[in-house]
Amino acid sequence: MEFLRKPLPAAFRVYSNGQFCDEIRLKLENDFMISLQAEAIESGELEAIKPLPWYPKNLAWHSNFSRKEIRKNQTLERFHEFLKLETEAGNMTRQESVSMIMFISNFVWLNQVVANDVDYKRSNLLIHQTKRTCTTNLMVTNNEGQHFPSCNTKRTLSVASETNPHPIDQLLFDRVLCDVPCSGDGTLRKAPDIWRRWNSGSGNGLHSLQVVLAMRGLSLLKVGGRMVYSTCSMNPIEDEAVVAEILRRCGCSVELVDVSDKLPELIRRPGLTKWKVHDRGGWYRSYKDVPKSQRDGVLRSMFPSGKSDKDSSGGKNSYEEMASISSDESAEEVCDLPLELCMRILPHDQNTGGFFIAVLHKVSPLPDFQEKVTQKRNLSTRNNINSSEKSSSYEAVSDTVVTKPEEGTEEIVLEATVSENGFEPPEMESTWNEGIVELAQKLDDIEGKREVPSMQGKWKGLYPVVFLRDQTGINGIKTFYGIKDESFPLYGHLVTRNSDISSHGNVKRIYYVSKAVKNVLELNFAVGKPLKISSVGLKMFEKQSAKECEANCCSFRITSEGLPVILPYMTKQILYATMADFKNLLQHKSIKFLDFIHPQIGEKAAELALGSCVMVLVDDSQLGSEQFKVNSSTIAIGCWKGKASLTVMVTTVDCHQLIQRLSDRSKEKEKAENCFKTAETA
Repeated sequence: MEFLRKPLPAAFRVYSNGQFCDEIRLKLENDFMISLQAEAIESGELEAIKPLPWYPKNLAWHSNFSRKEIRKNQTLERFHEFLKLETEAGNMTRQESVSMIMFISNFVWLNQVVANDVDYKRSNLLIHQTKRTCTTNLMVTNNEGQHFPSCNTKRTLSVASETNPHPIDQLLFDRVLCDVPCSGDGTLRKAPDIWRRWNSGSGNGLHSLQVVLAMRGLSLLKVGGRMVYSTCSMNPIEDEAVVAEILRRCGCSVELVDVSDKLPELIRRPGLTKWKVHDRGGWYRSYKDVPKSQRDGVLRSMFPSGKSDKDSSGGKNSYEEMASISSDESAEEVCDLPLELCMRILPHDQNTGGFFIAVLHKVSPLPDFQEKVTQKRNLSTRNNINSSEKSSSYEAVSDTVVTKPEEGTEEIVLEATVSENGFEPPEMESTWNEGIVELAQKLDDIEGKREVPSMQGKWKGLYPVVFLRDQTGINGIKTFYGIKDESFPLYGHLVTRNSDISSHGNVKRIYYVSKAVKNVLELNFAVGKPLKISSVGLKMFEKQSAKECEANCCSFRITSEGLPVILPYMTKQILYATMADFKNLLQHKSIKFLDFIHPQIGEKAAELALGSCVMVLVDDSQLGSEQFKVNSSTIAIGCWKGKASLTVMVTTVDCHQLIQRLSDRSKEKEKAENCFKTAETA
């Protein structure tokens, strides 16, 4: 308990596929680990910052200073600025260390991610944090998790789509992350107000919703796929009891996965197999001990023996036969299901928050009765929750975590917060909303204020997603930037959020979606648009009006986030520059063609068509070479070519950050060259 009262240390991770991943890691290892050591000794700590031992490649770090200390301590100011700049640049994310575990334990190469959060404001923060990851395969939705649509074109839950070879007939996933609303007692160190608000009813009131969410996640999971069920709670009613109920309902179609060999340096504890249930009436060993007056709030599924679903199944399945209770009425119930395969992360083991993880494997389609019953239970979830609310007060905390998707299979991140039923802690939600408002104001300053529509299409407050079918406009973009359709198809992959696209001039922003996301969008349209989409794809082009544009000038510029994706396929509007000219443009923001340090660069700039263009950094030896090919390490910025000058189209913060990064790279290169010369001399 004493350990729980200590502030939670700050933790952050570096994106493994980021352009400057190795440089950031080296800066942490060779700079901040040394420079912050004196401050750590004064605070009584052995180390200021250190890599998490269980996270691969030293890309996740743990600081012995709390977030408040990092913000307030003057000696940590440089470190604080470093964290802010790298986070804003999309190179790292500050995240509680235990929240990183579920992605590693369930890691696969990803082809598509659907991130769902019922709270629109919270999903806005998620969108902001992921836009710098430059991915075309992310979709963010705001559906209720327990009612997340399968978009089944056959309109029947009894037909298992696992046997259907066509992925667009139903929305199913290879991986599901079900991070459910919980009482949040594992977050006491970062949210100390929970100490005075928490009670046993917090978990009891959420138990039914957690079961329904997990069952919905499994119904959306492909056979052979895996689902991670996680909470930031240490309460077995929200953890093992939910997992046990899932196994009882699903029978042999779902099994727990042993992940004890994963992350060997992570200290974890096995799941519990016995526990008591507490309510206002006291502690109960079994359901039969619960007075009838309390049974609306204390359910059979909360106990280790669980609830046999005889009304639905007509008998016990193999897992129910495994579950047994002691014949001794005074003894605690013991669950014979393999709940020890679950993972419990306790704060005092590795200086973290509290967390619970269970990895489930779907080995066969869910029982037919369960597929049919799931929808019925989902529709009555609110009624059950309201019934529980009458007998207990409860609150919930839900963490939102998204990693950059890569290529391979599909994943859906299911998170649910049912705010209309009162699950969110009022004080915590207030603080969260203030942060969202501040963020929204910053975004408005950059992108211009946007009115929220009162009704747009099916979903109130959201602009509909519309495929851009203007062949003339798309051909104009392809011609201007020299994009070959066979290498980077645009038609059918471009969408906009403006319902009025009758004229090309009405389109402000154009988003690019991957093939997998395109298939989901088409499926969503085919079944009546049940997905409430708040964000989709990657913003690739943005309308840029300029008086000096000629008739053949493309009015759509390439965005900073879209540039890394489209650059390898561009053959026009590219300007190659050396380090000196590249940094010079970043510092001055705009340079006349005659003022370039290398005259040939100014001449090449003058030859470009008016409008959007890209400046690519090359070595001095590569200047003028036709053999240069861009790759993941290529550094480039978007620019605007005027009649007599070239202007950068990135923010001042990004310019300063890139200048610093290039300066560090130059120093490292110079240091390496000096070491080589010294070695040769010796």
